[in-house]
Order: sequence, then structure tokens, then C-alpha cells
Amino acid sequence: MDEPWLLVGLGNPGREYAGNRHNVGFMVVELLAGRMGAKFGRHKRAHAEVAEGRLSIGGPRAVLVKPLTYMNLSGAPVAALSQFFKVPVENVVAVHDELDVPYGQLRVKRGGGEGGHNGLRSMSKSLGSKEYARVRFGIGRPPGRQDPADYVLSDFSAAERKELEFLVDRAADVVESVVTKGVEPTQNAYHGS
Repeated sequence: MDEPWLLVGLGNPGREYAGNRHNVGFMVVELLAGRMGAKFGRHKRAHAEVAEGRLSIGGPRAVLVKPLTYMNLSGAPVAALSQFFKVPVENVVAVHDELDVPYGQLRVKRGGGEGGHNGLRSMSKSLGSKEYARVRFGIGRPPGRQDPADYVLSDFSAAERKELEFLVDRAADVVESVVTKGVEPTQNAYHGS
């Protein structure tokens, strides 16, 4: 219970990316920071913003992370922070957008492949392990022939934005469940819906 958790929201820094599908990880950790009453600030040892606190009274310490590198270089700040805060890889959770999951569905897993996600690929390489947990936020496949790279860097549609706040809130609940209950109980609780 004493080991801290590193909860990493994947995204791209800068206002122009803030509403992008690729930045849903940032949206989730920002909501978690609000729940903890914590503020993000620049970290002295890593190119990232961090917020620290506890997700619940008596719960484990949580370090929320928004890497300030671009998505494909997210791993270096995550690895630096996991060393700095002495977080074992099994206590690292990546929150990210997922093309292969329909919009609004959430999937949780530990380890496995990166599915072409550059942020995950960078994290796996820098951490030297794929055995961290992932909270996958479904964004669905791009419509028609749109390039997936353009699709992830576009903003959520008006129809998607109607549900987005609720879905980000639910994703934050899933992250809390991974920390407090573990990956398998969280899969059992959330994968049906």
C-alpha cells in the first residue's frame, strides 16, 4: 500500500492539441487532479507536469503525469519519474486513446502490444517493460478513408463532445479502480458496459 502509483495521461502539449482525440489521456488525469484537489506543476527532474496526492482518504499516493514531450517521446519523462518516485512498473498506468475500441468504450489491460500507439511504444521502450497497466479510451476508427494520424489529431465531433465529459469522468473512475482494486476486478466491473 505504501508504494506510489504513476498515473500517466498521454497526449501532446500545447493549446492547439487540447481538444484532440489523442489528448483524452490528459483530460482524464486533469479530472483526477481536480478530484484530489491537486494542481499540476513542472517537475524538476523530467520534462513533464505532475500533480501529487491521494485518490481517496488512506489510499496510496498517486503521481499524475502529463509528459511535455510530444506523444512519440512520452517514455523518457515517464521512466525518469518512475525512478524519481520509486514506482515499480506494475504501479504505472497509461491512460490513452484507442482506435481499435468503439467511441466511449473503456478497456483495461496489463501488458501486451502497443497496437501502433507511439506513446505506448515509447513508454515500453523507456521503461524496459510492457507490464504496466493501460486504460484504453475508445475513439473508434476514422470515418471513410481519413488517415488515422489525422483522425487522432482532430478534435472530438460535436456529437462526441455531448458525451465526452461523462466518459472522461467514467475513465477517471476506471483509473481509480485499477489503483484500489486491481486490473482484473476493474475489467470485470467495467468491460460489460
